[in-house]
Amino acid sequence: MSDVAPTVLTHVDRGVGVITLNRPQKINAVTVEMLGLVERALDAWEDDDAVTAVLLQGAGPRGFCAGGDIAWIHANATEDPRRSIDMWRREYRGTLRLSRWSKPIVSLLDGIAMGAGIGLGGHITLRVVTERSSLGMPETRIGLSPDAGGSFLLSRAPGELGTHLALTGRAMSAADALHTGFADVLVPSAELALVLPALAEGGVEAVRALGVAAGPSELAAAGDWIDEAYRGDDARAIVRRLRDLASSGLDAAGAVADDLEAASPTSVVVTLEAQRRADRLPDLEAVLGQELGIVTSLAASLDLVEGIRARVVDKDRRPRWSPATLDEVDVAATLATVDWTTRL
Repeated sequence: MSDVAPTVLTHVDRGVGVITLNRPQKINAVTVEMLGLVERALDAWEDDDAVTAVLLQGAGPRGFCAGGDIAWIHANATEDPRRSIDMWRREYRGTLRLSRWSKPIVSLLDGIAMGAGIGLGGHITLRVVTERSSLGMPETRIGLSPDAGGSFLLSRAPGELGTHLALTGRAMSAADALHTGFADVLVPSAELALVLPALAEGGVEAVRALGVAAGPSELAAAGDWIDEAYRGDDARAIVRRLRDLASSGLDAAGAVADDLEAASPTSVVVTLEAQRRADRLPDLEAVLGQELGIVTSLAASLDLVEGIRARVVDKDRRPRWSPATLDEVDVAATLATVDWTTRL
């Protein structure tokens, strides 16, 4: 017998199929193996009349899912980027399947839910957050662009809040996630044990009834100045407007400009264009296809290797981007490298 715990645990409890991402030491960062195990559970329960709904959760106290296994992606970027591209295609197809599954799915986005975690738990029937939740798409910080359907949700957020979140990679509180459309209901963490019996006995609406008020959203309160700063399609102009707002006494805008200038300049340019295009696309499937084209173009990029090195491998938080600044990015040439009409 193996002493290695399965990376995904599954069982059925009172008619609810429970999927638990089980890499708590890595905040349940997603691997190819995990994607396959989730698919296998969905296959088994699709036509099983004894299973009426699914509950998707993460093991451990730190969070639902920190995203993809970026150390593995880093190795692929230097050895064989096609492996990452194949993984992303599988992940995005899984995201689409979860969004269209024939039975209700409830995700518990307790703690950290980032990147691929949004892909797994962010496009389903009911998304539950708690007071401990921290949601986001931090890809520009490592030389990528919001993916796994993240740009679909971001492009549908009120005003320019999604653009702000996409470019900076900032995390959202539970109240922010509810305001932007990344979550549906807040259940106090102390009452999460009530979710499964509620789902089993009363369905999705019984889970929704467990919800409580989330309190004010800081993003909502900042909406006016964020909308003003992020208008248009020029990332450099956005930074200038943020600096102007900071000069007028809005310190928060200066901190946001700092975040934008700390991210990969190439990723910021690509992500801004991706957000504008996603807003015009008809559905999640089309946006996932666009995202696949983007990550395919970035899979072997110097910025991806450097971004992961700085944040995960060496952890010095000092990435050396190429080009180094937004002013140095050839926007037209950069955007021309992306196949914006890729299909899954």
